[in-house]
Amino acid sequence: QDDVWGVLIMAGGVGSRFWPASREHMPKQFLDIAGTGKTLIQATYDRFAQFVPVDNIFIITHDFYREQTIHAIPGVNSRNIICEPTRNNTAASVALASMKLSKYDPEAVCIVAPADHIIQKEDEFKRVMTLAVEHATLNHSMITLSIQPTRPDTGYGYIEFEKGDIAPIRKVKSFREKPDLDSAQHYLAAGNFAWNSGLFIWRLDDIISAFKQYSPQIYHVLSKGDHLYNSDREIEFIKNEYPLTEKISVDYAILEKAENVYTIPCDIGWSDLGTWNSLFEISEKDENHNAVLSNPAYLEDTHQSLIISKTEKLLVIKGLVDFIVVDTDDCLLIYPKSEEQNIKALKEKLNRQGLDLYL
Repeated sequence: QDDVWGVLIMAGGVGSRFWPASREHMPKQFLDIAGTGKTLIQATYDRFAQFVPVDNIFIITHDFYREQTIHAIPGVNSRNIICEPTRNNTAASVALASMKLSKYDPEAVCIVAPADHIIQKEDEFKRVMTLAVEHATLNHSMITLSIQPTRPDTGYGYIEFEKGDIAPIRKVKSFREKPDLDSAQHYLAAGNFAWNSGLFIWRLDDIISAFKQYSPQIYHVLSKGDHLYNSDREIEFIKNEYPLTEKISVDYAILEKAENVYTIPCDIGWSDLGTWNSLFEISEKDENHNAVLSNPAYLEDTHQSLIISKTEKLLVIKGLVDFIVVDTDDCLLIYPKSEEQNIKALKEKLNRQGLDLYL
């Protein structure tokens, strides 16, 4: 059964909310942000390589990052790296890769996974994936893994299922966008909401049919190349046509409209490492509940803060509560943890002031 699994790792993003560690030229998937000794993309690849043949693991990334991807994953087959010429969001990426991969086996199940997530319980992850692949194979279902929420987080989308449904695989009632704090607290109390992990499992023929039905613009543009995928004319077709696809997420384009969508709520030690707070959550803390990922550092009267340095210099900090401090070679960020969702907008302000050299 293993040989009918494929994996598509999504590795084209910039990781804006992880600035100033994550930059346009070196986004977070190519960094060892969590301090594990492996870059995030390498850890993701290795996790799947334990139970999926490496020939069946594909990576889709931006043209800019092709060489970095080859460098980041020793031994990866360069023909398994699919490059997109423009950033058109996740629906176009998934559609392009699915059409290309379906040429190998249209009935194969494909696992779609972001390159920059952390999963600490790898055995449980494999068990849940096996369950999902089986369900998708037999029932033509589209499955998203969901994470039992531990706090009212406003940085995640939520998945709603029927109250009282205790089956391992549950029908999705609705998807909810990133909520305000009141809504997030309501979701947590209700008990029938879970975080959307962005990990998807479906058959290639089913996802392509779904694009045809629910996202005809993207389907129309990319299916014109149907006879060119995996040929020497593929790259030119993608370069000319891919930029014309609608910019929309796969959640909006497909999952929120499709009927046969299920979720598996699970506890796999997951973090999407989307923000500095998510790194803070999974990091070891000192007695003042600071996560200090820099050496050397001297702290006084400092609590609940994330201190991270990519340099050798001594950091001396006094009187900070609930702050993010990130020190890189050319940039120092000192920012309230409660406002970290504004870091993306902050980058745009810096860009307008002509400081793009630091972005």
